[in-house]
Amino acid sequence: MSEIVLRNGRIGVAGPVGDVVVGAGVITGVITGGAPGARVPGAEVIDLGGATVLPGLWDSHVHSVQWALARRRVDLTAAGSAREAAEIARRAVLERPGEIVQGYGFRDALWPDVPDADLLPREATVVMVSNDLHTAWLSRAALALTGYAGHPTGVLREHECFDVLTRLPSASADEVDGWVAEAMGAAAARGVVGILDFELADNVTDWLRRVRAGGTTVRVRCSVPRVRLDEAIAAGWRTGAVLPDAGGLLEVGPVKLFTDGSLNTRTAYCADPYPGTDTCGLLETPPDELRAVMRRAASYGLHPAVHAIGDLANAVVLDAFEAIGCPGRIEHAQLVRSADIGRFARPGLITSVQPAHCPDDRDVADTHWKGRTGRAYPYRSLLDAGAVLELGSDAPVAPLDPWDGIASAVARTDDGRPAWHPEQALSVADALAASSRGRREFSAGSAADLVIVGEEPDRLAPSALRDIPVLGTLLGGRWTHRDESLA
Repeated sequence: MSEIVLRNGRIGVAGPVGDVVVGAGVITGVITGGAPGARVPGAEVIDLGGATVLPGLWDSHVHSVQWALARRRVDLTAAGSAREAAEIARRAVLERPGEIVQGYGFRDALWPDVPDADLLPREATVVMVSNDLHTAWLSRAALALTGYAGHPTGVLREHECFDVLTRLPSASADEVDGWVAEAMGAAAARGVVGILDFELADNVTDWLRRVRAGGTTVRVRCSVPRVRLDEAIAAGWRTGAVLPDAGGLLEVGPVKLFTDGSLNTRTAYCADPYPGTDTCGLLETPPDELRAVMRRAASYGLHPAVHAIGDLANAVVLDAFEAIGCPGRIEHAQLVRSADIGRFARPGLITSVQPAHCPDDRDVADTHWKGRTGRAYPYRSLLDAGAVLELGSDAPVAPLDPWDGIASAVARTDDGRPAWHPEQALSVADALAASSRGRREFSAGSAADLVIVGEEPDRLAPSALRDIPVLGTLLGGRWTHRDESLA
């Protein structure tokens, strides 16, 4: 791998103009302050013309296969009712005779009607998945195919949803791996150098196969689903351990656990009931059970990553971390009691949030969390309290594009409406750091995981961040995306 000199670039957010020298997969020098440009015999010199060099971006919450599949599924995001979604499915059945029609992206929390199997073509195999992945809506034929014949509504939530999706006929591993590779290539083109994969699968085995077959354009932290905890312990895996024979690109991630459901499915576990109901959501894992599993995982060096969306769910998880004292992650933290904000500042605890959910969910939150939205998606409060934030997309719930999340974190809106609770917005610099696993600066010897963008992010209007031109992405000094302007 030849050395590279990135010349005449702005280094970091609001940083100086200078050169970054890359060699052997790491940064070997940073020259600023008007010093003479780097002279490296035999190096490829690329004049950036003032483009900005930033630490490479991470998406810290991805479902890789689900994202790859969603890119091929029927788009249901425009459906404003169950009948509209059913009509989209009906047209897809006509266009794809004899195929299993899979749709993705419906949001039924504000629909005027309810989904039901009898709205879908009876003899066609139709599977519709909600935007949050917590609800599946099946036709009668699909219910029979997956062992749920006779289900009264065809609408399966939470565990039943996850179960039914595993029962569908699947493509070959080679075909799926190809789709995942395409999706990761598209992510690299948006500056992504790494992901934390929360696919409900044997992620270590799957990613080792992918890397050994042809490499990857991103680093991957491979989470361990709870159902595979015993396997991980038997294999001797530890969170943070680099996996062998993968070029340093793969490491063991945390163990994924669930405490509650989701807002759109109205199963997030909250202190107050959902309007018009007597339910406060779903506590999927009771506190004693949660602590027992977390303690066992931590005793073997596997950090827990616990899904918690509702305010009571977050309180339960914080209690567990305080009782056990282990490092780990809280995934989502969408609604938090004011008294609990400071508890996220625990040493070793990472708060993993997905800013694109904020504008996506604002209308649902205003309806179902009315009077509490001042403490919903409370990014600024968490950061000011000392919490360590990492940003992600939860793809396919939101696109695997960190600039979409960064824009949402900064703007708190994604349409023409004013910012929603702008007091919780992040600065561009803070959002970028949270998208780079805390990396704000360059230093000699650090991995040459870099992204080059054609605009200065801190000088753009927040809405323009979504479309910032990404000119190049380097992963360990290797180009995974390179615009022709950098030729």
